Amino acid sequence: MPIHNHLRPDGMKYGEIRLYAGTACPDLAQKIATYLGLPLCGRDVITFPNDNLFVKLHGSVRGQDCYVIQTTPAPVHRNLMELLIMIQTLRLDSAARITAVVPYLCYARSDKKDQPRVPITARLVADMIEVAGADRYVTMDLHAGQIQGFFSIPGDVLTAFYILTDYFKSLLPNLHSPVVVTADLGFAKKARNYAATLQLPLAFIEKRRLANNSKAEALTLIGDIFDRDVILVDDEVDTGGSMINAVNLLKQSGARNVYMSFVHSVLSADAAPILAGLPVTQYVTTDTIPIPAEKAALFGDRLKVLTVSQLLAEVIHRANEGRSVGELFNE
Repeated sequence: MPIHNHLRPDGMKYGEIRLYAGTACPDLAQKIATYLGLPLCGRDVITFPNDNLFVKLHGSVRGQDCYVIQTTPAPVHRNLMELLIMIQTLRLDSAARITAVVPYLCYARSDKKDQPRVPITARLVADMIEVAGADRYVTMDLHAGQIQGFFSIPGDVLTAFYILTDYFKSLLPNLHSPVVVTADLGFAKKARNYAATLQLPLAFIEKRRLANNSKAEALTLIGDIFDRDVILVDDEVDTGGSMINAVNLLKQSGARNVYMSFVHSVLSADAAPILAGLPVTQYVTTDTIPIPAEKAALFGDRLKVLTVSQLLAEVIHRANEGRSVGELFNE
């Protein structure tokens, strides 16, 4: 029988979209489903007394185009294992294609051997996602672009850049002589893109990481921020050390209002209360990682969370139809 007789009547290779949500970001998954006009498919995720996870689907996915929506912040290992087990469950039920939709990818900072006798854990995570049975992956704002090379399967690495810059464009008329500042020279190239899109000058904070821990010391401010409103940008905030040092240095150097912008709100340890105590006018982030209510309450109305749900939903829709994702960004 000719191969084309096995295809859907409309010529598509894969079946209908089936959305599955992990337990790490239920609100984001529901927003994606609502945008697409589709339900989240039923599944059970059970934790046994020995802390082992068990997943069971409520219905067959044979021949369907399946998407597992699961972000991987703390508890990292539970969320990662849940993602892997859900992918394998779909594979064993004969899904036609499985896409791991991981808004925040864990271990992205472990992307190279920068000293003797250390792992490259980001590569290990990529290998595990593939071995579990994923055919594709979708993620957002990787800490380092070269992580894409750790995957042998195709994927889409998206960015919240346009979502964040569109928001700041709406604020510009009310800002005083604004300037974009990066708290890390490693983020300088991306910060330059923020400055170019917003048509603002750019300043840098040079820092040096002193040991194998999360602490870093902000050392030097390069650029003019005196009597200016500052848009301080980074890709993620973990313990908040870089941002804390940056805000203090900016204020000491004469900055007016500080707007802190970051994509991934990891907010480990005591980061939330410490950051909330800084003289920052507004904190702007996204929902790639859900912020617990008790942490969000510390920031009050100074916290602005922008959703990435429509972007992820549109990518899922285009992937299912075999259409270009780059067209979303005029690429």
